[in-house]
Amino acid sequence: MIDVSAGKYLDDVQIHVGSQDAATQGSDPSGTAKAVLPADSSKEANATPLPATDTAASRVSKITPEGYVIGIGDGLDINVWKEGELSKQVAVRPDGIITLPLVGEIKAAGLTPDQLQQQLTASLSKVLSEPQVTVIVISVNSLSFNIMGNVLKPGYYPLNHPITVLDAIALSGGFRDFAKEKKIYILRTTPDGQQKKIFFNYKEVIKGRNMAQNILLQPKDIMVVP
Repeated sequence: MIDVSAGKYLDDVQIHVGSQDAATQGSDPSGTAKAVLPADSSKEANATPLPATDTAASRVSKITPEGYVIGIGDGLDINVWKEGELSKQVAVRPDGIITLPLVGEIKAAGLTPDQLQQQLTASLSKVLSEPQVTVIVISVNSLSFNIMGNVLKPGYYPLNHPITVLDAIALSGGFRDFAKEKKIYILRTTPDGQQKKIFFNYKEVIKGRNMAQNILLQPKDIMVVP
């Protein structure tokens, strides 16, 4: 169970809440990609390697399951003890709603698993005696970032584990010809609703210079390759 706020991420996570301890990309356009790393390795022999993913800066922290907020597209396992017909695996619809027997439609997006469990328990208490409900997040699909511009495979990518800017470039298939590799930037929305621009110079980073640019991406980041 992992914090997804402030640049922290979920990695193959199952989030457990309740009374029991139960529990793409854009099409590949035609074009010639530049290698993500220089073809002539002799010129970059002195490059400093990227920090390992288990360093203090990139290690994923753990928190209680109540800290995760359910989002659109997330997969949920709703279990009602001793009520197999009411127990279902559902996906959160684009409108944030899920549908369950006896409950009907109920909004899940924006709630923590614990909050959703409480609402389902209250609804089922009208027709069942002391229902015991468990909500488990079985797939995290609401966290993603977007890559656009001069890469081979632009589009939305899941952010269910730590991904740096260099990782994102590799995921997108590398640069197209004429990409401005020194002028890449990330658009990030701050908690107060403002949008800031974070610059990334690919030429510097692959030479081991100014490695602090190789930041971890956050949900809803937009990476632009001019």
